Amino acid sequence: MLLNQIKMIGLAAALTVFGSSVTAQTELLDAEQKDIANELIETALNSDLAYRIVESLTTEVGPRLAGSEAEKRAREWALKLGDELDFDQVSLEEFTMPFWDRGALHISLQAPYQQDLYGIALGGAGASKRNINAEVQYFRNLRELKQASEGELKGKIAFVDGDIMVKSQTGGGYSLANQRRRVGWQYAEQAGASALVVRSVGSDSHRFPHTGMMSKKDDSWSRIPVVAISNPDADHLRRLHRLGKTLKMSLHSESKWKGEVSSGNIIFDLIGRERPEEIVLIGAHLDSWDLGTGAVDDGAGVGIVSAAAALIATLPKRPKRTIRVVLFGAEEVGLLGAWDYAKKHADTLGNHVVATESDFGAQTIWRLSSNVNPAANGLIDEIAHLLAPIGIVRGGSEVPGGGPDILPLERQKVPTVRLQQNGMDYFDLHHTPDDTLDKINPKELAQNVAAYAAMVYLIADSDVQLRK
Repeated sequence: MLLNQIKMIGLAAALTVFGSSVTAQTELLDAEQKDIANELIETALNSDLAYRIVESLTTEVGPRLAGSEAEKRAREWALKLGDELDFDQVSLEEFTMPFWDRGALHISLQAPYQQDLYGIALGGAGASKRNINAEVQYFRNLRELKQASEGELKGKIAFVDGDIMVKSQTGGGYSLANQRRRVGWQYAEQAGASALVVRSVGSDSHRFPHTGMMSKKDDSWSRIPVVAISNPDADHLRRLHRLGKTLKMSLHSESKWKGEVSSGNIIFDLIGRERPEEIVLIGAHLDSWDLGTGAVDDGAGVGIVSAAAALIATLPKRPKRTIRVVLFGAEEVGLLGAWDYAKKHADTLGNHVVATESDFGAQTIWRLSSNVNPAANGLIDEIAHLLAPIGIVRGGSEVPGGGPDILPLERQKVPTVRLQQNGMDYFDLHHTPDDTLDKINPKELAQNVAAYAAMVYLIADSDVQLRK
């Protein structure tokens, strides 16, 4: 059993602390709380529980496309995990969603010569009613495509180039680069294109295309095929264009919508001993794209938050506040589980003390940022001080956002904190066939668990009001 693995490591020193007398609290964190947090850190750093959780999820369930039978298997797997890890309450909250299936795709260059291209349909894209053989209109970037007039691209395939994302610790280039994936189809369709091909959004030089969801327009999805091709293939098309070559492509895509299906959020609760109605929420998303096994995005997050809470569950007594782990469903296709959670729990969001999510890979955490009541900044500062020995610095104290699935809660004024991971390799792997278990370093994953376990315990056992 996974739980036995962490119990074997033990929390002997924490037990000793609980046996000592509690002195009057003169600081935001007392000596007992600090000692327990340090023991949680030490235990987590020597535990492989999170890695075993990710290994189990990616091996036993595999890829988990939102709304698919595989995502249903993942929910069943998660319910068993919650029971095994000794949470006080384990529950499923279902919701319905439209299901998009990518189907088969073939894409190749036909002129100036024949060459297969490595591409993948983007989420929400339409199908080609027939095989499309057409001239390619090259656009250096999305801004150029926006300038295309109505009907200008009739009978053509539009190709939007761009640049390989610059690698960075924060992944700062993603939002801008992602616009061609999100809204490019709207301008291509308006200009009459038969299909749209874009440089996939990633920082790697492998021939692995990056998938991802597009955005709707006026509650409608693309009627034309939209395909992302790998960075090396996009580079190749750019060079041919610079040589003045006429480009032609053959493209056939079978992606389509398949009606309403069920998805759901899995919830693990550790009930607070003094103020059970106050909730410290930590999340990750259970679904993944279907190209790899979703180890980095976001099996790692599932392992991190589940293992962190499971460590806290082994303490002799629960923290004062309730700790809630939410494994969100259907994140990749529009944060559907997150919006459903916010809707279902609207009446109790005022009792959510703070929320955060692990959804940026599996490398080490380097910074703690927050957006809480200014009077609570001292608590976050003390937590950051305790996390400093494992390589974490204090970030900004007015930084909104605890993660993608936390956005609906943040909009309802739920305070947020963020343990920010090193994302240097994240967009090499993001939404590609390369997102597999071998990319995760167990020691780096354990550092994440240590940070979450200590931070979450200290907030949950605190009397500090984090709400503004």
